[in-house]
Order: sequence, then structure tokens, then C-alpha cells
Amino acid sequence: MDLQSTVLRQLKNRREGFSLEQPFYIDQDYFKLDMETIWYRDWLFIGHDCEIPKAGNYFTVQIGDYPVVVVRGKDGVIRAFHNTCRHRGHRVCTKESGASAKLVCPYHQWTYDLDGSLVFARQMGEDFDKAQFGMKHVACESVGGYIFVCLAEEPSDFAPVRATIEPYMKPHRLWEAKVAHKNTIIEKGNWKLVWENNRECYHCAGNHPELCRTYPEAPTATGVQGAKDDPFISEHWARCEGAGLPSEFTMDPSGQFRVARMPLIQDAESYTMDGKRAVKRPLSDDVPISHIGTMLLFHYPTTWNHMLGDHAISFRVLPISAEETAVTTTWLVHKDAVEGVDYNVEDLTHVWNMTNDQDRAIVEENAFGIRSPAYEPGPYSADHEGGVMQFVEWYSNFMINRLQGDKARLSAVA
Repeated sequence: MDLQSTVLRQLKNRREGFSLEQPFYIDQDYFKLDMETIWYRDWLFIGHDCEIPKAGNYFTVQIGDYPVVVVRGKDGVIRAFHNTCRHRGHRVCTKESGASAKLVCPYHQWTYDLDGSLVFARQMGEDFDKAQFGMKHVACESVGGYIFVCLAEEPSDFAPVRATIEPYMKPHRLWEAKVAHKNTIIEKGNWKLVWENNRECYHCAGNHPELCRTYPEAPTATGVQGAKDDPFISEHWARCEGAGLPSEFTMDPSGQFRVARMPLIQDAESYTMDGKRAVKRPLSDDVPISHIGTMLLFHYPTTWNHMLGDHAISFRVLPISAEETAVTTTWLVHKDAVEGVDYNVEDLTHVWNMTNDQDRAIVEENAFGIRSPAYEPGPYSADHEGGVMQFVEWYSNFMINRLQGDKARLSAVA
């Protein structure tokens, strides 16, 4: 039986409310199938508009086997390209970020304009047609200050994502914010373990003392059900909606992305040790009230986010291997906020730096235990791990639909 058939059988027969079978978390062939079926074919959050504010600003990223460069053009448009020279394949942009009037491959100096067109290739002969060798485009969309890319030759429609999340993001004006701090940690665990850990706070009391000072442990805050029945949350939604801030829980029918504005504990306004604002300057002038809690945005498989009154935090998940995942955290503040005056980086980042490191340790110990031959899928808590169950259901359904579609197409041409 081939791998696709095996995976289909396992997912279709999986025990509902239980974790996945061992190979889904540790096997390199299963990982490659994840990459080919999800990561190379779906929309992925990759960075922020404000990271490339001027023409010629760019940043690079590695998505599995694909190096990608994202650049702002002279016309202000943000574009993405396969970061591979059309001459002999050398990476055109070798730095993590930078600024350049043109994109020049360091190998033989083939030179591309910011729209990807090839403008210079020396001594290639009279019959050489530069127009045929521009950089290959990657589908790219910007919404609310967030940049998404899709590696598929025929990307799915991004419009449903935009229609759902843009109204919730717009008041925060993140396209004109600035990066106060950014870091990446490598977690030695499968990307699905990173997500499963994120999708519940069942573990928070015993592992996240800093976060629990401001973030509620209630399942309604992290799960996908029961929030509207919680009077504290429903009152929060009514107050924020009355101030023009879309807030109520909204989820795409497939379960892939969702938004909701959740209250923090008591009078907390920000993720700090005392609950007070980490940044004196409000993140956006379009938010007219204080104590707005956190606007949660989730989009599988790459990102979860918190947008508060004083700053925003994005988390980007990128798989490296079956048992390694890169998690990049970016803190955004108002473009005019001044470090040392309006905020201190240590105070701004302390809670989530501690929480990220604690989560890294949890994921790595989780992965360590799953490698045991004695491992078998275990039951999730229906009371506390509804969010995890929803993620696993999304993953299973997504893979089943894609794999069945692939096999149907293969059968049609066989």
C-alpha cells in the first residue's frame, strides 16, 4: 500500500477526540506529504508590510525546499518571487533582509528589477531574450498589514480570508506600525505538536506563570465553543462592538481561520507582569477605548496573533523537518513610538519570551515521549482541549480532501 493510501486509511479511521498516530509526528515521509499537500499548496502568513516600508526593501524566507524573497516595488506593490536566479539557480538575495534598487544575483550579476523582470545579463549572445527569464512569481496578498504567499501554481481564492479577517484587523492599522522586536526559536518537535500545544490552556497554570497573570485560562478563551455563553466575554464583545471594533467569534466553515476579540484578566490591558500597558503610545488612533483585550487571529498552518491596545504580536510557524519547527515572534508598536521613551523592549517582550521558551520545552518533551514504541493516541479533554480537537479535525479533513482529490485526478488520467 502506498503512503497516500496508508495516510488516508489512518485519518479516516482515527479515533475522534484522540491524538494522531505516531508517524504523523515523527516520520519524515509523513512530513514530506504534509509539505506537499498543505504547505506547498495553501496560503501562508510570511511577514508584515511594515517590514518593507520603502521601495527596494525586501526580506527572505525558506518554506521547506523553497527559498522566497518578498520585496516592495517602486509602485508600492508588495510582490513575492522564488529566490532562485534564472541563470543557474543561485539565490538572488542571500541576506535575511535588506534594501536594494535592483535585485542582483551575486554569482554572475544577473540583475532583476523590483517587479522581477530581468534587466541585465552580460554576454549572453544576441539571440538571448531577457523577457523570457524574469524571476518566477509567487502568489502574494497583503491584508491588514499581514503578507500571505502561496507556492501553488493555481492558488486558492484568498477573498474569503480577506473578507473574514480584514474588518477585525483594520482598526489596528498594522500596515503602518513598526517592528519593535523579532526573534526566532527552533522547537525540536513536529509543527502539529507546536499547534496542538498552542490551541489549549489546559497546561497554562502549571507551565506559564507569567502569561497567567493576564491571560485567562478559561477554555472559552482558547477553544472554539461556548464563548458567547460566557457573560464576561459577551459583555466584552458588546462593549468593543459598540466602539466600532468587530469582536464576536467568527470562524471559516472549514475551520482553517478564525477571529475573536477576547478580554484579558480583570483590569489587565497588556501582556506584562503587572497587566499595565507595555507601550505608552497606543498602537492605533482608530481604537477609541481602552481595555480592549486581545484580538485573536488564527490561520492554519502558519500563524496565531494577538492585537492589543498598545501593541500587537504575530507568531509564524514554519516546519524545518519532521521534528523541527521554527517559530518567529514579532512585536509591533505604533510607528511613532520611541524605544526608551514609550516602551522598553525587555518589558514589552518578557511575558512571551518566557512563554515561548516554556512552550518550546513542552513541545520537545512531548515529542520525546511520542518517539517511544509504547506511545499510542491518547484522549483530549473535552472541557479544556476543544481547540486542539478542532485543529486535529481541520488537519485530518484537509488532508483527506486533498489526498482524495489527488487520487481521483490520478485515476482519471491513468
